[in-house]
Amino acid sequence: TAQDNTCKYDASQSVTSISSYVQTPSGDEIALQEAVQNVGPVSVCIDAGQGSFGSYGGGVYDEPRCDTWMANHAVTIVGFGSESGKDYWLVRNSWGTWWGESGYIKMSRNKGNQCAIATYGVYPVL
Repeated sequence: TAQDNTCKYDASQSVTSISSYVQTPSGDEIALQEAVQNVGPVSVCIDAGQGSFGSYGGGVYDEPRCDTWMANHAVTIVGFGSESGKDYWLVRNSWGTWWGESGYIKMSRNKGNQCAIATYGVYPVL
């Protein structure tokens, strides 16, 4: 049950603070790639509603049934690359290391905003 208590936040223990944030242009995979390359990890929301997402075990995830605008799960893009001629986003999921490739998934890149990966991108300004 909920109860009142004192806040344990101590500003002197903070390493940094977020002064603002930047939203990447909705649906623009090129702008998202530039943000990952030039800034670092970018938080995104994706369509993870297909059963194939939950059972992902490796390789480049290519799910044409994914929605390009509807999103239902937050993840973090930490990089990008190509594998066997398939462009991908390297994405860290929050489900633990037992899932995917030690907690990561390679999601299709440059496939028309597949799984809404470039729809809701945001990163902090420190």
